[in-house]
Amino acid sequence: MHLVLIAILPFLGCLLLAACGRLGRDGQTLIALVPVLAGLALLASLVPDVLNGLIPAVRIDWVPALDLALSLRLDGLALLFTGLILGIGLLIVVYARFYLPGDEALGRFLSLLLLFQGAMVGIALSGNILLLLVFWELTSLSSFLLIGFRSDKAEGRQGARMALAVTGGGGLALIAGLLLLGHIAGSYELADILVRGEAIRASSLYPLALVLILLGCFTKSAQFPFHFWLPHAMAAPTPVSAYLHSATMVKAGVFLMARLWPVLAGSELWFEIVATTGLVTMLLAAVIGFFKQDLKGILAYSTVSHLGLMTMLLGFGTPAAAMAALFHLVNHALFKAALFMNAGIVDHEAGTRDIRKLGGLATLMPISATLGIVAAASMAGLPPFGGFLSKEMMLEEAAHTVLAGQDWLLPMLAVLAAAFSVAYSLRYIVHLYLGPVRESYPAKPHDPPLGLWAPSALLVVLTVLVGLFPNALTHAFMVPAIDAVTGGRAPAFHPALWHGLTPALALSAIAVASGAFLLWRHAGLQRGWDGALLPDGKSLFESGVEKLVALARLVSQAIHNGSLQRQLAALFLAAVALGAWGMAQGGYTPGSHPTLPAPAVAILAWLLLLAAIVAVLVAQQQRFLTLVFISVIGLVVSLAFVYLSAPDLALTQISVETVTILLMLLALNLLPKKPARLSSMPLRLRDAAIGLAGGGATGFAAWAVMTREPNDPISRYHWENSLSGGGGHNVVNVTLVDFRGFDTFGEITVLGIAALTIFALLQPAARGAAGQRLRAWIVDLPRSPERHPMMFAVAARVLLPLASIVAIYIFLRGHNAPGGGFIAGLVASIAMLVQYMASGFEWTDARRRIDEHLLIGLGVTIAALTGLGSLVFGAPLFTSAFGHFHIPLLGDVELASAMAFDVGVGMTVIGAVMLALAELSHIAVRAKKEDGEHADAGPMDIDPAKIWDAAHPAQPVGRGGEHA
Repeated sequence: MHLVLIAILPFLGCLLLAACGRLGRDGQTLIALVPVLAGLALLASLVPDVLNGLIPAVRIDWVPALDLALSLRLDGLALLFTGLILGIGLLIVVYARFYLPGDEALGRFLSLLLLFQGAMVGIALSGNILLLLVFWELTSLSSFLLIGFRSDKAEGRQGARMALAVTGGGGLALIAGLLLLGHIAGSYELADILVRGEAIRASSLYPLALVLILLGCFTKSAQFPFHFWLPHAMAAPTPVSAYLHSATMVKAGVFLMARLWPVLAGSELWFEIVATTGLVTMLLAAVIGFFKQDLKGILAYSTVSHLGLMTMLLGFGTPAAAMAALFHLVNHALFKAALFMNAGIVDHEAGTRDIRKLGGLATLMPISATLGIVAAASMAGLPPFGGFLSKEMMLEEAAHTVLAGQDWLLPMLAVLAAAFSVAYSLRYIVHLYLGPVRESYPAKPHDPPLGLWAPSALLVVLTVLVGLFPNALTHAFMVPAIDAVTGGRAPAFHPALWHGLTPALALSAIAVASGAFLLWRHAGLQRGWDGALLPDGKSLFESGVEKLVALARLVSQAIHNGSLQRQLAALFLAAVALGAWGMAQGGYTPGSHPTLPAPAVAILAWLLLLAAIVAVLVAQQQRFLTLVFISVIGLVVSLAFVYLSAPDLALTQISVETVTILLMLLALNLLPKKPARLSSMPLRLRDAAIGLAGGGATGFAAWAVMTREPNDPISRYHWENSLSGGGGHNVVNVTLVDFRGFDTFGEITVLGIAALTIFALLQPAARGAAGQRLRAWIVDLPRSPERHPMMFAVAARVLLPLASIVAIYIFLRGHNAPGGGFIAGLVASIAMLVQYMASGFEWTDARRRIDEHLLIGLGVTIAALTGLGSLVFGAPLFTSAFGHFHIPLLGDVELASAMAFDVGVGMTVIGAVMLALAELSHIAVRAKKEDGEHADAGPMDIDPAKIWDAAHPAQPVGRGGEHA
């Protein structure tokens, strides 16, 4: 259970922060720190097991037939990555507390940060690749919210959209790739996949799966040609950059390549794609970063370059190179997070990130300068820091790797990229902190308080200690991670500052000297770079998006031209043609199931149904009359369900029909009484022919199905297991809340979304040009002198408690007799709809105590928690439990957990209906108010108090208090 707690603690912290928005900044920070500290403590308790070669794991089956499970595992790689996520996340929370100004929503920021942290921890711990996909997409969504946190800034919104578009598109490719991988391996469990590397690489689907998976990894880790999104994500607050874009999110792609390295690496295709992409990214981003003027821009491109370094090493396909990639992942997380925090400190205290306006800060900000210089030196790969060790390991592997048949090409390009890495690192040091003090700065520079520099100081101390004592500090954690990736095939992990005079040392010296030379010539090189007018990734991306949008608009205009008739005609014709083609290919054999004789009552009902349908067509220009005929159709269908022994369906149909008709009556108030004729007679005849063809084909398909004897109907299972498995005699209700509970949950979720869509569409309807037309129409409507009759209002008061009792009764009996939460919610909604119609919206709405949005949210949440509760007891999702209990006064009763699920269903139904009602009513009320007309606030047209006063006039009072 420790793994489950580690995985869910960040999400719990996110919810708690969202609920405690009124707490002070210190209280919010404390709430954010608790789940991170608890996660680290739980992780520390599992470290001994991992170091001893064990892999703690937990698996909770969801859909075993599809190999879907909540599967978590903690091997050496997961331990290393989770430790980085939680450890650096702890420091980021503290840093954000002091970095964000007091007028920013710290609680919202920290809740989003914990949401992202939970998604990253989920990626690291996932033992099932389908579960990993869920967390992968959640990182894209949460990073979108964090990058665009300051939504008032255009660059923040643009950066967030760009990041979501690129990483989301890669995520779609990754979904397809991992599904293919699971298909090849015959399992989606990571433990099964990792031992089937040879079979996977030998599959004919391996190339396609590899390319799709690498697309997901490359987009997430900003590899060429997808590198452009990460620098533009720097519009996010600095704590986001320090966490997402240095230590966690952008390393998710590298992590996944390392995770799947045992099964995907080792082929020539892997080397050609991964090593080449990493090399190009490392070199290109290093060159661009050298010429950037924004501090975070320099660090962003340096991040892209170092991610390319790790990708290139993994692409070599050798255990030693994979070991170097993992070691650099740790070193990069330490010095890059510290550098982003350092850049944020400079921006916070000096008022700018433009390096051209800075310089000489070492004497003004000595603490910040010390931290920034040491971290940048580690980024440059200078001894005795951790970055030097992993850079030397990279150069050692590059020196022995052949590219394009040349053994000198890859080492040369790697040294060139390392030289530019040294150059931008030295530029960060020299142009920012060294040199003379300027006469003026945008703000007066000074060292920040302890809370801002302490988190980066801890990381800087670690990068120094890793460089000085690599074996003592990292050996215990690196070896299990390396073994998890390479299967124990890597050479012994013994990094050191001195290995003698080696090719790697020589290449490193050349890179440092070349980097120093580039810095010396920076001014001239900068002028040449600025005058080159090279293409910009953002411009190319936006141009491509504009072209795609233009193409999509052309397609949409051709297909969705606003003509409902044309769309329905295409749908019906396609369905009829498909059915005819199927019959022509496979033939048709009449069914053998005997038909039943039709009694006179059924024939009359059928004739009434046909008459109502014809009446709808004839009276379509009179909307109110059409609505009356539609209600007759619904009533006949309900009676048909009763006749066919389907009382649950009959109750549902009549309830839905009533609610729909009442809401449509309200909607008619916003429409002209008679619509304009939209179609000519030839077009109407065409539509009639298509409609008859579609209806006839549908009826024929239903006939073909119903006249056949099913071989093994699923209904038999439901009949046999309804009582024993679900604890209820009502098979329909047990199916909805137990056997098919997940389907029902999806349906109420869609219902809630539909209600929110109605809210979003109708909210602005009373404004703008649409509002002007609406007000003109409503003002001209004839008004009845008795819009709220006394008899109707009084009857509605009496009806409300009676209908509520009926709804409760239907709800309680639903598990064993016709009824349930859905029908009960509809009955309660009808009772409230009647109140609104009897006494008007203003009077009734003033007495409403529960917000419809809250009701929908609570309903869906209760249903979800009920379904998830079964997992705690080891049962499949949405499995219900039941038992018999003795309750005083009531006696023996049966209680089922499905009752809670049904409560959620009922609440969602009531909330959805009332939200639709509220928005339809709001439109008319707002339109009248904006036109200067006051809505009726009384419960009825006649005031009972005035009637009483008229019937009992006041009598004059005589002496002694007696009436005269």
